Amino acid sequence: MEKILEKAKQVRLVIFDVDGVLTNGTLIYGPNGTESKMFHAHDGMGMRLLLKSGIDIAIITARSSDVVTKRMQDLEVKYVYQGCRDKIIAYDELKQKLKINDHEIAYVGDDLPDLPVLRRVGLGITVPNAPQIMQQYAMWTTEKKGGKGAAREVCDLIMQARGSYEKTINTYLER
Repeated sequence: MEKILEKAKQVRLVIFDVDGVLTNGTLIYGPNGTESKMFHAHDGMGMRLLLKSGIDIAIITARSSDVVTKRMQDLEVKYVYQGCRDKIIAYDELKQKLKINDHEIAYVGDDLPDLPVLRRVGLGITVPNAPQIMQQYAMWTTEKKGGKGAAREVCDLIMQARGSYEKTINTYLER
């Protein structure tokens, strides 16, 4: 765990996949083809806290969804890349835009389209319900499942490693 914390200390950007990471991976279509997704409130709070502590957040997802657009607007996530079949293209664009290096990025993914990015970043993370190959290549696997608090776990780990967790949490204790 010491090695993971050392890598997390250098993180300036966390990139999340959506389906299977911020959701449980279930795709729900209504009668008119409208899509629904379920997001966990704890994950959203973790993302807000991470942003508040000065760490950027991005989303790179292969699918496109109005629900994701709305959720990321609610969370004030500025960097949202949807419809990315080749996630490396969005990843390289983000790196250039933010002027950061691989070792300053954490990526959380759960399936094969995430693997190329997961292998390049400084801290590659997956969820326990991901296929075994993802766990084989990830540096760390969360305890919580995708859509069930995994993102909050990642956010808390990074804030703790960077020393911003207590300060961020104290803003709620001081009220």
